[in-house]
Amino acid sequence: MDLVLEICDHYAFDTIWAHLVPLSPASSDSLQAAGSVVNASAAPKVAGGLALSKWADVFLPYSLPADMSSSPAFTPTPLISAWPRDYVPRQLLSLILLTLVGIHVLYFLFAGISYKYIFDHNMMRHPRFLKNQVKLEIQCSLRSFPGMTMLTLPWFQAEVMGYSKLYKNVDEYGWFYLVASVPLFLLFTDYCIYWVHRILHHPMLYKTFHKPHHKWIIPTPFASHAFHPVDGYLQSVPYHLFIFLFPVHRTLYLVLFVLVNFWSIFIHDSDMITGHPLENIINGPAHHTLHHLYFTVNYGQYFTWADRAGGSYRHPESSLDPALEIQPAPSQPPQAEKKLQ
Repeated sequence: MDLVLEICDHYAFDTIWAHLVPLSPASSDSLQAAGSVVNASAAPKVAGGLALSKWADVFLPYSLPADMSSSPAFTPTPLISAWPRDYVPRQLLSLILLTLVGIHVLYFLFAGISYKYIFDHNMMRHPRFLKNQVKLEIQCSLRSFPGMTMLTLPWFQAEVMGYSKLYKNVDEYGWFYLVASVPLFLLFTDYCIYWVHRILHHPMLYKTFHKPHHKWIIPTPFASHAFHPVDGYLQSVPYHLFIFLFPVHRTLYLVLFVLVNFWSIFIHDSDMITGHPLENIINGPAHHTLHHLYFTVNYGQYFTWADRAGGSYRHPESSLDPALEIQPAPSQPPQAEKKLQ
């Protein structure tokens, strides 16, 4: 999230926060008068209690002249926020906004594409498909997003403040580690999510936190984020924890974070296509469809190995396909014959 916030600060938030919480005119005039000193990299002056060099490097929407005496007609007042980029309340509010907007965009974009082009709409005639289920799935997701955002916020804030092991330059760890960090990320998060998911099925936790997600026996892609907020948060913790334990290139982490959200949507399409060569390795839509049907099998996120080791693996077979229970479409009444004129 630090990369996303940095980009948004540069292209939008600096200006937005300057309008919402502008620097006082007196401090702004002091900053303008000291512009030549700042741009000449002299000793930093102080305006509004903050170092001018910091203000100039981060917040000025344009560069001040190197020598103010050479530009006597220079009069515009710089547009600057009283809340600098490293001011925690600004960071928190920006992160809340980015997280809420981001999860809504990812959810409706990817789930919408999957629902339109991948999901078999005949599954909506399954006897266990709820009335108005798609609407209910979306409503449940929308209610959960704010809670999941607030629970996740401390992780994002710690990341932005530099406590994670995210790094910017590939040279810091080399290309081999960059490539190797991908399977490391997938294996670590898959195994952690397996246990988080399995623990959520314990009777002490299941009814309160995880049962709302199992309301969708025949899920659509819109069920992917239809969780109790605590449930959705706990299953996301391994993604956040990873970057505080292992170095990850921050651009790669952002890509992986988007892709795991897509994967969560993809495995909720009630697909039971079987017989593909990776079926014994990848915990795909068919495996997760069985999880929603039988509850206590296939807890894993990407792979089958944790379920195999934990004794909870169930292999997808064509005989288990819920499509076999789809009720035939009601026959259309014949059109009335036109009366002879």
